[in-house]
Amino acid sequence: MTEKRRVKFIVSYDGTSYHGFQTQEDPTNLPTIQDELMRAIQVLTGEEVKITCAGRTDAGVHARGQVVDFLTTSRIPDEKFPLAMNSLLPKDIAVVKAETVAEDFHSRFGALGKHYRYSIYNHRIHSPFHHRYSYQVYPPLHVAAMQEAAGYFVGTHDFRGFCATGSPVKDFVRTIWHCTLTVTEENLLLMDVMGDGFLYNMVRIITGTLVDVGKGKIAPESIPQIIASRDRTQAGTTAPPQGLALLEVWYNPLDFPFNLP
Repeated sequence: MTEKRRVKFIVSYDGTSYHGFQTQEDPTNLPTIQDELMRAIQVLTGEEVKITCAGRTDAGVHARGQVVDFLTTSRIPDEKFPLAMNSLLPKDIAVVKAETVAEDFHSRFGALGKHYRYSIYNHRIHSPFHHRYSYQVYPPLHVAAMQEAAGYFVGTHDFRGFCATGSPVKDFVRTIWHCTLTVTEENLLLMDVMGDGFLYNMVRIITGTLVDVGKGKIAPESIPQIIASRDRTQAGTTAPPQGLALLEVWYNPLDFPFNLP
């Protein structure tokens, strides 16, 4: 029997046309990123594989650095896997890098940290270049207040109030290392958040809360009280999916772009 190896892919995708990452009950009518990857792997290797991912992104959410892994008997060299896969994948999905990893590597449970970015387009005129990848908000937002509010999310907290209702998760404690808001010349506000893990819709709820701060509906200094309340109704709205992207997943502390506190 040919020995199996575990292969890790870094995958980039535009999630607009997909019903999230994870396979649905009726994949014929609900295409997903996982379906497309497994189909391409089967065509390429002749194997039906089980894929594990670092984070199951929702419908409409994008990724630049999603991580997946699977077992295969294929002898395709790591450096040739991306081009071979990309010749079989739709143009809105790409394997950026392939690497043979340890047999016990696990994309999800082995992840030590993730970096998400949410893009807000703060302009009254619709942009054909940003509408698939940002949340259009108008009137002008109070950016300084949003930046102040973002800082309060840093630290270890019970983020129960920033999790979608009905989540089966029992432990709501997460640590945020970095949460900032920057402005670009194209009227984009970029919220970058990095942490050891995120609850269902957590980044989108944080973003919606910051937008409410920018609109003057929530005072920035009230964020600690909202977090402490652990009450979803105290936080802001859930921002739409198209502005969210998973940028990077870390498995080695030495790869972090900052020093852990």
